[in-house]
Amino acid sequence: MLIDKRRLAALSIAGLVASGVVALTSGTASAADCGYLFDDFHYASSSDSSLTSHGWTPRTYAGGPGVPGATWSANSITFPSSNGDQVMQLTASTDGTGAGTNQAELYSTQKRFLDGTYASRIRFTDAPVSGNDGDHINETFFTISPLNGDLDPTYSELDISEYLPNGGWGETGPINYQTSWYTYRNDPWYADNVHSEQRQSFNGWHDLVVQVANGHMIYFIDGVQVGDHSGKFYPRQTMTINWNLWFIDTAAHTGGLSTYIQQVDWLLFAKNQVLAPSAATAKAAAYRSAGSAFTDTVDATGGCSTPTTPPTTTPTTTPPTTTPPATDCSSAPEWQFSAVYTGGNLVKHEKSRYGDPSGPPSGQGKHLWKARYWTQGSEPGWTEQWQDLGRC
Repeated sequence: MLIDKRRLAALSIAGLVASGVVALTSGTASAADCGYLFDDFHYASSSDSSLTSHGWTPRTYAGGPGVPGATWSANSITFPSSNGDQVMQLTASTDGTGAGTNQAELYSTQKRFLDGTYASRIRFTDAPVSGNDGDHINETFFTISPLNGDLDPTYSELDISEYLPNGGWGETGPINYQTSWYTYRNDPWYADNVHSEQRQSFNGWHDLVVQVANGHMIYFIDGVQVGDHSGKFYPRQTMTINWNLWFIDTAAHTGGLSTYIQQVDWLLFAKNQVLAPSAATAKAAAYRSAGSAFTDTVDATGGCSTPTTPPTTTPTTTPPTTTPPATDCSSAPEWQFSAVYTGGNLVKHEKSRYGDPSGPPSGQGKHLWKARYWTQGSEPGWTEQWQDLGRC
């Protein structure tokens, strides 16, 4: 997560085939055609040119979340060996002051991920590698889009895991959260989200998975379902993939410098596919067995997805009661980022190249799109709220 948030206090995906993989499509498209991102994090350092060319950015800019005045350093991202294989390691430390606090984050450079299955093998730690224990450290894995102003109705964030071994936000810990966001306002603080929680230690390695499909976000830890969120909290736009390690505050700090780590073994994103947790870990193992430390076919493949199940909860924003009549490209209005659309509304739009509506166009020309259900801020061509009716 990118801001200092305080948490406010069933539909399972059915019909998984024996392999544990389902392409979200009404046809027979192969799951392999949908696109994958896999990274085994075999890099020399945070300045390795392969790291940036593979789409990752170590954070260096100042600001939240965490302790005011803290430093975010690319040197806090390293790639040591663990159990005979390289891992990505985040390191954070504090001496109880803002100037003496260092935090770590690695994020995908492009905002291009939405429907599908996200999986990562992560090592959480309950105690510092040096110094006194007790700090309110937050160990995370999440996806996020920018907040375009207070209470932005298109904001999208999925905190797949926020692990607080020593508590924080009024909790004593250990506690782990999965939080799906609709929107927020930073000052005065207001949050609109839903969360699940586990009050136990997660010290050690764990497989984290979330299936984002058909209006639901279904969260798993080590193959066990721990959350099912839906309705208006379903993401409205593409997001980045992120890990960060940061201090909620320094209220519990004692002594000199305390240093904490979080490690990431691998990441798998299966575009527009519902993978069972066992299938996700098996897919990652298959890449490693084949000697493939990195692959990215997310943008090189088609969408292969036409889900039909709408969100089950009515959003708080009231949709329009009348819409302009439209039957084809000549009568359909241009898609607008801030407009609210309901099922059946037609628009015309040329999808962006990278999933950022303010970025360059794809070069594919304008298409006619039909809204499947209520949507706002979801770009046609990149989000499953829209059905492609063909080129204008």
